[in-house]
Amino acid sequence: MRKNSIKNTRINMEVQRELSDIIRQGIKDPRIHPMTTVVSAQVTPDLKFCKAYISILGDEEAGKATLEGLKSAEGYIRRELARRVNLRNTPEIKFILDQSIEYGVNMSKLIDELTKDIKD
Repeated sequence: MRKNSIKNTRINMEVQRELSDIIRQGIKDPRIHPMTTVVSAQVTPDLKFCKAYISILGDEEAGKATLEGLKSAEGYIRRELARRVNLRNTPEIKFILDQSIEYGVNMSKLIDELTKDIKD
C-alpha cells in the first residue's frame, strides 16, 4: 500500500474521527483540556504507527498537561481504537502538539494590523 493511496487516506480519516471521539467522550483525565482537537492522523502504510496531531485551545501549560494526560491514557486509547476500527494491526499512537492554528490566528492579526495602518 502506497503512502498516499485512497485506502491509506480513508484509514487516516477514520482513525482521526475515532481518536477525536475517544478523547472527547471516553477519557475522564482532568489534565486533558476540554477544547482538544485532533487535527490530523497519519497512519503508516504497514499500520504499525500513527502520528496524531493535537491542537489545544489554551495556553502552553494546558498543552503540556494535555499531552501528559494523553500519553498516560495511551493504552486505553489504543484499546478503544482497536475495538472501534477493524484493522489488521492497531497502530501505536504518538501524540504531537500542533500549533499551526494558533500561528495562523497570530499571522491574521498581524495582517489586520498592517492593513489598518495602511488605510489610516
